[in-house]
Amino acid sequence: MTYLLDALHARVGEFISLRRDIHQHPELAFEEHRTAGLVADKLEAWGYAVVRGIGGTGVVGTLVRGQGDRRLGIRADMDALPIAEATGVPYASSHAGVMHACGHDGHTAMLLAAARHLAEHGQFDGTLNLIFQPAEEGGGGALRMMEDGLFERFPCDAVFAMHNMPGIEQGRLVLREGAAMASSDYATITLLGVGGHGAMPHRATDTIVAAASIVMALQSIVSRNVDPLQAAVVTVGALNAGKANNVIPATATLELSVRALDREVRSLLERRIKALVAAQAESFGIEARVDWRSGYAVLVNTPDETAFAREVAVELLGADRVTPQGPPLTGSEDFAFMLERVPGSYLLIGNGDGSDGAAGGNCMVHNPGYDFNDANVAVGSAYWVLLAERFLSAQAGAGTQQ
Repeated sequence: MTYLLDALHARVGEFISLRRDIHQHPELAFEEHRTAGLVADKLEAWGYAVVRGIGGTGVVGTLVRGQGDRRLGIRADMDALPIAEATGVPYASSHAGVMHACGHDGHTAMLLAAARHLAEHGQFDGTLNLIFQPAEEGGGGALRMMEDGLFERFPCDAVFAMHNMPGIEQGRLVLREGAAMASSDYATITLLGVGGHGAMPHRATDTIVAAASIVMALQSIVSRNVDPLQAAVVTVGALNAGKANNVIPATATLELSVRALDREVRSLLERRIKALVAAQAESFGIEARVDWRSGYAVLVNTPDETAFAREVAVELLGADRVTPQGPPLTGSEDFAFMLERVPGSYLLIGNGDGSDGAAGGNCMVHNPGYDFNDANVAVGSAYWVLLAERFLSAQAGAGTQQ
C-alpha cells in the first residue's frame, strides 16, 4: 500500500497545519464550538452531508457511494484538557490552562485527511459515517451523542476508533481483541464522627484513624477478593480531614478511582468497597456514606471486527509494523459505550518511543509537555482510507458482515 501512503504524504502538510491550528485553540468538553465548526465546514466543502450539534457539539459527516447496503462508522474525539501547556512549541495553546494533552487534535486531523481523500478518490460501495465526538475526557460525549440518536440517525454495521500512544514507535499500529481498556468508576467516602480535643481522644470518635484503616483495608480487595488472573485498581487519590494538630476532626473524606478490565470484576469491586467501608466504619463507631459514581464501561473489541482491522493494518504497513494482540490498558475511554451498541474495534497508533527525536512524541498523554506526533497524520489517515474502502467494498469478506 505504498501508493496510498505516498498519496496521503503528498498533501499531509495541509492537515498538519490544521492539526496545529486546532492545538492552538483547544476547547474543553462540550465547548468545542470552533473545532466542530471547522470540521463541519471542511466536510461540507468536500461533499459530505453534515449534521451539527449532535450530543451538544458533535458532528457527523455522511458520504454515500453506489448501491451497497453496508454502513461504516469511524470516530474521532475533539476535546482538550484543563492543563497548562509547557511544550514551548510555536503553536502552543492560546487559551490559558487548556491544552490538547491527549492528541485529540491529531485524531481529528487524521480523520479529516482521510475524509478529503475518500471524497475525492475513494473507491467504495455503501455508506460512510464520520463521527466527530465531543467530551471524551470524562464528559461522556459518546453517551450524549447516542442519547441524541446517533446510531438511529446514522446506522452503522461496525464502528472503529484510534488513539495515539506514547512509548510505542511512531506509526506502529497495535490491535487487541477482547477487553482493551478498563472501566472507570469513582467514589467519595464521607466519614462522620465526633470531633474533640487531641489531648482527650476518648471523648471523640476519630475519623482520621478510621480513614487510615479504610485506606489500608481497601488494598486487600484487589489482593484478596479479585482473581489473581484479572486486573483491578483501587486508588485513594485524596484524603481530607482536619486542619490543626490538636483537633480531632468530626469528618473526613476519601476520593477513590476504581478500574477493572472485566464487567464482573467491576461489579465485585463496587460491592466489596461498600461492604468494607461500612464494616470498618462500624468498628470505629462512626458513620460512613459512600457516593458511588459510575463512569466509563470496559472497552471490549469484538473478534470479527478486530480481525478485520488487523488485516487492514498489515496490508497497509506490513506485519513488522503491526502488533496483532497488544496488552490491555487500565486507562478508560468512552468509545466503550459505542462498542456496547455496535460491534467494532479500538486500536492504537504509536506516538513515538524517543528514537525519532520528535518533540513531545514520547511524553505521556495528560502531561503538560505532551504533543501529538505530526508524522502520524499521514499514517493514520491512510489507515482510515484503506479500512473504509475494504469494509465498504462490494466484495467485503464475511468476517465483517453483521
